[in-house]
Amino acid sequence: MQKSYDDSKACRTTFVQDNTLVAVIEMGLSSWLVAGMIPGVSREPLKKIAPNAQDLLQLLYRWRDEAITAGKEITRIAVAYETGRDSFWLARWLRERVIDAHVIHATSVAISREHRRAKTDRIDTAMLRRGFLGWLRGEPGHCSMAIVPTVAEEDAKRPCRDRDSLVHERTSIVNRMKAILIQFGVRNFNPVLRKAREKLDAVQTPEGIPLPPNTVCALRRNMERLHLIKEQIKAIEQTQLQGLKRDPGEKTNAIIFLLVRIIGLGVETAQQLAHEILFRNLRDRKAIARYAGVTGSPDESGSKRREKGISRSGNARVRKILIQLSWRIVKFQPESDLVLWFKNRTQNARGSRKPMIVALARKLIIALWRYVNTGVVPEGFKLRPAA
Repeated sequence: MQKSYDDSKACRTTFVQDNTLVAVIEMGLSSWLVAGMIPGVSREPLKKIAPNAQDLLQLLYRWRDEAITAGKEITRIAVAYETGRDSFWLARWLRERVIDAHVIHATSVAISREHRRAKTDRIDTAMLRRGFLGWLRGEPGHCSMAIVPTVAEEDAKRPCRDRDSLVHERTSIVNRMKAILIQFGVRNFNPVLRKAREKLDAVQTPEGIPLPPNTVCALRRNMERLHLIKEQIKAIEQTQLQGLKRDPGEKTNAIIFLLVRIIGLGVETAQQLAHEILFRNLRDRKAIARYAGVTGSPDESGSKRREKGISRSGNARVRKILIQLSWRIVKFQPESDLVLWFKNRTQNARGSRKPMIVALARKLIIALWRYVNTGVVPEGFKLRPAA
């Protein structure tokens, strides 16, 4: 089967240098450094501006006017910069104003491998410009472009990510309360229980004395924070479920309903996978595994052959979800082909379960990608009946 063209690796639009104004931006918190290539003008301008989109647009228009004055007809303004906090909204804003804006994956730009290489904004813009020009000419290997999501796609990720951060905060508060109690030898009191605040005054240390007053106040403050976080997590989950019921035919919601039919895969995991990776129009199974960061990192030179482990260059959230999901699939889908393959590879080997679970995660995400795109159920997977 012929592979689809990956336009993130090389540009498909014909690059006419005499009619294209090229600019790259090194973005910082307090300023942006803009480097340009103006057709018909020998100098290569470098301008530092405030981090303001209107100032950037005025600068591009001024450079365009310089090219027109030099006798060149500008039909395209191509702008590129690395991924960062300002990357996606600015790309959408520029594209609305007919600027060909692109966001470069920061790790895809080749840099010097010297032990102590010089690094300045001026050098960085030169490297960005060199890579961007190669991409515009259609030459693969110079850099790769990130797909700019819509506002709705970015906003859809927010509930899952907020819930994830709240769960981490909940765990931190619980651990903090348990550590405070253990400092006074109290091990038989669970501060997570619903009536823990009411019973806190009756808690005694092994010495037969109540907890000190400042310690009690600290525990009460942490319990109040814990109660608030639990309420916020519950509100996020209810809002997500209401959204699924309100629009079940929407693309991402349809993917979630397909995923939750798999026994061992819950609603939260399905929502995270759908919003983080499965909604994307990725090229093939290699692109899926690479985005999840579960591909290998071979190190080959001459007769040396070794593997440095997984690349971890993709989406860390997806990778964490996949590792956790793989252990659940081993438990809840014991007769599936993937789990049988995993058991056959690990039954007689010592210490191989953890490395092989990554291989299972890679096979699992590819199988789920095929399932939501073609409807082909992974071999041996048990499904819940359709609602």
